[in-house]
Amino acid sequence: MKYIDEYRDKALVMTLAEEIKKVSVKPVKLMEVCGGHTMAIQKFGIPYLLPDNIQLISGPGCPVCVTSNSFIDKAIAYSRRDDVIITTYGDLIRVPGSSSSLEREKANGADVRIVYSILDALEIAKHNRRRKVVFLGIGFETTAPSSAAGIIKAQMAGIRNFYLFSAHKVMPPAMEALIDEGVQINGYIGPGHVSTITGEGIYLDIPKKYGLGVVISGFEPVDLMETILMLVWQIENNDPKVEIQYTRAVKPEGNVKAQEMLDEVFGPGDDWWRGLGVLKDSGLKVREKYAAFDAEKNIEVEVEPLKEPKGCICGEILRGVANPKDCKLFGKACTPSNPVGSCMVSSEGTCQAYFLYNR
Repeated sequence: MKYIDEYRDKALVMTLAEEIKKVSVKPVKLMEVCGGHTMAIQKFGIPYLLPDNIQLISGPGCPVCVTSNSFIDKAIAYSRRDDVIITTYGDLIRVPGSSSSLEREKANGADVRIVYSILDALEIAKHNRRRKVVFLGIGFETTAPSSAAGIIKAQMAGIRNFYLFSAHKVMPPAMEALIDEGVQINGYIGPGHVSTITGEGIYLDIPKKYGLGVVISGFEPVDLMETILMLVWQIENNDPKVEIQYTRAVKPEGNVKAQEMLDEVFGPGDDWWRGLGVLKDSGLKVREKYAAFDAEKNIEVEVEPLKEPKGCICGEILRGVANPKDCKLFGKACTPSNPVGSCMVSSEGTCQAYFLYNR
């Protein structure tokens, strides 16, 4: 199978592992900032193929995980209105808020519907004109263009009962904030899906300002091992830069059309990240010209006081200063079937990855 079997070739993986051992001398900490990479690294046992001086740590790469409880609480408040239909991707429905979840609200009678794309949400709005249909916009530069396209389509089609509740974020401010906070990182395994949209340009400041390399990686074992080798070469030769390993999907300029749609609908704004707090210009906010489709500007709700789950260290895990096995709740009170924190809910969450593949 093209692009699967070739990138899971055991002999090639082991050859790369031997090459990494030959080249790598310095102690190295590499952080992945993509939930897909976190899951793949644990699933394929990548850490066990590396020499002891190389450590892989997980960062804030899961969009569901970094989303604030206040966003979930507000979505729950929307769902409790009789005139609102909530539409959302599947992962988000199970994320615990301060006292409930969308899954629980649905069980109690709220109209919460799982969709596979924003186009599904638009169809629901088209057939329910007397109700307000709210789409929960979660994700980084990967999913934000589809939300932008949805708003543009809603305007063109005259669908006036459709609203976006945006928690969309962009990755570079979080990557820089981790370094500014003193988290020990020697290089970044760059997010593959994000980079198909953005290209390499969004990372260029990291080598310039911080002397850290970024290698944009694919998701198969050969991809990840080659990426690690490229980063090790940079570190050993003191030559930090942005490189693309995932050349079969990522172009240096990215997807220009998607970038244009993003810029058309969204502008930068401060946003809150679990584990990092409020980061300047890290969020994507709906521009004033599309304010009619912004849920926060058009639907008023009262939101309950914010509470964080006791004992959960999801924030520390997302900063890369702890791993799931450091959490007293992990695998006991907190499991994928009964998650306490968001890092255990998502299929891209670090805690779920460890629970499935590294217990």
